[in-house]
Amino acid sequence: MARRRFRVLVLAWKAFCYTLGTVVVAVVAIQLWFFAHILYWSEADPKSSAFMERHLETPGARVRHTWVPYERISGHLKRAVIAAEDARFLDHEGFDWDAIQKAMQKNEQRGKVVAGASTISQQLAKNMFLSGSRSYLRKAQEAIITWMMERTLSKRRILELYLNLAEWGDGVFGAEAAARHHFGIPASALNPEQATWLAAVLPSPKRYERGRETPYISGRMVTISARMPSAQIP
Repeated sequence: MARRRFRVLVLAWKAFCYTLGTVVVAVVAIQLWFFAHILYWSEADPKSSAFMERHLETPGARVRHTWVPYERISGHLKRAVIAAEDARFLDHEGFDWDAIQKAMQKNEQRGKVVAGASTISQQLAKNMFLSGSRSYLRKAQEAIITWMMERTLSKRRILELYLNLAEWGDGVFGAEAAARHHFGIPASALNPEQATWLAAVLPSPKRYERGRETPYISGRMVTISARMPSAQIP
């Protein structure tokens, strides 16, 4: 009887080890897949992203997207986006711990999630590879991808990818498509006011069509404009 129990325990332990090993191998393989894509996109320009592909799952949906190099994106937009989304972009290594702490304190005071602290690098990881869900598993994967990107790509390349893949309207992706859709001009020609508007709507781009302003957006634009002179771009 004791020998039989021992055999059962051995079999159970082997099954556990095999299962755990399979899971570890699968997780490592997934991370290597992500890393291979990051390495490839350090030189090549991506034609699509996870957010674009998810948008196209809707019947009749289409994507407006034109890749443009970093030099052909208005400096005003670069400064406005950094001022609005990630003021310490050049200083941190993917995670702004001060902003995270402040967001946690604010959310605790309100009793719900009212503030986030995602950096441009984290947002890029989500846009390129993941979904918009808020699960702990998705956030963990976002953190791993962000860590890999920060150690593989330059800040200039991260910002270039972000500006070319960010969503700026229903099916409108990237600075070039956004500038032409909302203002009828190329991304290189965006003036400070247009740039601050585009930066202001980034958190909820589908709610604001073709340059429409609301009191909230107007207030955001004033704040972003005030921060732009001190915003450092790569």
